[in-house]
This record gives sequence, C-alpha cells and structure tokens, in this order.
Amino acid sequence: MIKRQKGCNDLFGREAKVWKYVDQVIDALMEKYNYNYIRTPIIEATELFHRGVGETTDIVTKESYDFEDKGGRKITLRPEGTAGVVRSYIENKMYGDPNQPVKVYYNGTMYRYERPQSGRDRELTQFGMEILGSDDPLSDAEIISAAVNLYKTLGLKEIKVNLNTLGDNESRNAYREALIKHFKPHIKDFCEDCQERLEKNPLRILDCKVDHDNEIMKSAPKTLDYLNEESRDRFEKVQEYLDIMQINYEINPSIVRGLDYYNHTVFEIEAKVEGFGSNNVIGAGGRYNGLVNQLDGPETPCVGFATGIGRVVMALELEKVKLPIIEDIDLFLMYVNEDEKKYAAYLTQELRLAGFIVETEYTGRGLKGQFKQADRLNSKFTCVLNSEDLNNNEVKIKNNRTSSWR
Repeated sequence: MIKRQKGCNDLFGREAKVWKYVDQVIDALMEKYNYNYIRTPIIEATELFHRGVGETTDIVTKESYDFEDKGGRKITLRPEGTAGVVRSYIENKMYGDPNQPVKVYYNGTMYRYERPQSGRDRELTQFGMEILGSDDPLSDAEIISAAVNLYKTLGLKEIKVNLNTLGDNESRNAYREALIKHFKPHIKDFCEDCQERLEKNPLRILDCKVDHDNEIMKSAPKTLDYLNEESRDRFEKVQEYLDIMQINYEINPSIVRGLDYYNHTVFEIEAKVEGFGSNNVIGAGGRYNGLVNQLDGPETPCVGFATGIGRVVMALELEKVKLPIIEDIDLFLMYVNEDEKKYAAYLTQELRLAGFIVETEYTGRGLKGQFKQADRLNSKFTCVLNSEDLNNNEVKIKNNRTSSWR
C-alpha cells in the first residue's frame, strides 16, 4: 500500500470543514480590510529564497526542498509566502499602479524539510498579508490589528502581542556589532550553527533553540538600546496607533525574527492555549523595507504577517471553540423502486438549486438502511417517495427533530 509522505497529511471529514471555515473567516476579514487575494506558484527559482529569505536562515540552509528540473534549472518548493509575493510585485510592476499601497493576502501550501511534530509539518498551509508601498507606522499597526482581529473572530480569547523593533539600517548595524562583541569571547561554548552565524548574522544566534538557556544568551544586548532617534520615534508611533486601536501588546526586546529581511517593527503573537506547549507563538511578522530592492525592484517599504493554518486549527481544538460548522443536512430523500428514484433525482436537483442541502440514496439500501443513513447524516427532515403518493402529487415528510410526519 502506498502511504502519504512523512510530514504531510490528508484533510477530510469534520477537520476539512474546520479548515474551510477558517478560510472563509480569513476571506471575509481581508475584504473588510481591503486586501486583494494573490496566488503565486508553489515552485520558484531557488535564488529567490537564497537572496530574499537569507543564506544564513534555517529555512534556506536546512529546511528548503531544492531540486533541479529537467531543464537543469534550480527550483525550490516555496517555504514561505513573502518572497514570492515580492517577486510577483516586481515582475508585474505593481509599483506602477496608481492605487498605492498594494495590499494583498495569500493562503496556500508551503514546504519545509524539518522534523514533523505537533503543529509543525513538512507540508503546511500558511495565511499571510502584505502591505507594499507604505512606510507609515500606521501600516504596521494595521497589520498587527488585522492579525489580532482574525484570531479573536475565530474565537481565541487569550491573544498576546509581543512587539519589538530592529530599527533602521544604522541602528541594526550598531546592534549587530554589539552582539558580535558580546558573543565572540564565548562563541566556542555555543553550537556549530551559532559559531557560523557570529560574523554572518549574529541576530540569528538569538533564535537558537540549542543554546537559548545559555547565560551569555540571557545577558545579550537589547535592540532598544541601539536605536537612533528616528527609529525610536517611529517605534513610538507604532505603539501610539496600537493604543488608539485598543490592541494590547507588550514590548519584548528579545524578538528579532528568524528571517534576514526584517527591519524596524517585528512582532510575534502568542495564543495562551492549555496543551499548546512551550512554543505558543501562533503568528508573526514585521517590516521589511529592503527586500524589494534586494530582489532587483525599486526601493519599496513593506510590512507583513503570516500564520500557519494548522497551528490555528490546533489552537481552536485545544480551546474547544464552538465553530458554526454545518454538520447536518436539510433533507434526505428516500425511495424504493426505479420510478421513485427518478423522481428523487429530479427533486434533489430542484431543491439543491433552491438552496437546500439535500441527499438521497446511491448504494441500493432498503428503507431501513436509508433511515439509518439519514440519522448518520443528521438530516433535519426525511421524505419517503411513494409511487401512490406521487401519483396524487403528494409526499410524506418527517421532521426528525420532533418525529412528526406531514
């Protein structure tokens, strides 16, 4: 028997309905925020992620699915959504559209070669939203507010926003040098990955899962101590807008995010869900003003956010959130002979087109089996098509909630 690949899952039954419901909530919320749906290819040139996401990130060095196609081209299954959106933004010259900024969202499949664990798979579905073409701190606050409102709309109650800033390039470079100076005397006590990151991208050391309890890690410099005046003022503006929107947050200087393209605002959103484990981050994002230019486009300020749908669904299940999932049908049509079956075919068609959820018999079961099937489908009504009644233009309908016939 051929089985599914490790870290990939089949989605069906009630779980599939939950995922579809989450998709519907996302679509409705994005319409209110005036974000347009964008769909980019699952396969992209490997160079896109090496240049965009960063050569030193785990996504590129350890987790990406890279291969050569039959034409010898280096291809990667997309591990995240932002780089593809930016590539599309540049290639389709969206920066020339008079309607600025460009606000888009995506909801699609990503691939990361990592050890499968609870809430983390090799094939994952990610929802993300991006604002391209605005450097206004209000854009940062809007992205954060939309993310928080998504989780609250779905029914998650204890949502916590952890907020930080990396500052502009000057501030980030100053912080980078401070980190190198701090870690260098002790770097031999850290894992091999951190030793390699020291000169290439020391911010990545702060994301290390191996050495996160190291005392030297705990005493590392904080980003807020290396902000220039402009970056500090900008960060205060973001906080001011969040306060106006009544979005609760906490300043957390330890958040730097794991991707190379971030600057200024970075944030993570936690869901305080019992059973979620120590890693309760459900979504994250930040500003990336240099990425469009880095990928050969014009200077374009951008900010975005992403969340894994699998993590969201897991949080909803652990919280036992009651979702308005349709798990019943309106009517089950029953029949015995061929003439009754033909009328069932006609009636199911008419009722479905009128907006009702209707089912009928397809496996040749007798009436007893059909009644059991109607119960399994939690049908609100059952209708037994009887040839004699049909000749009199009548049908018998049972209300399964009250057990009464009409």
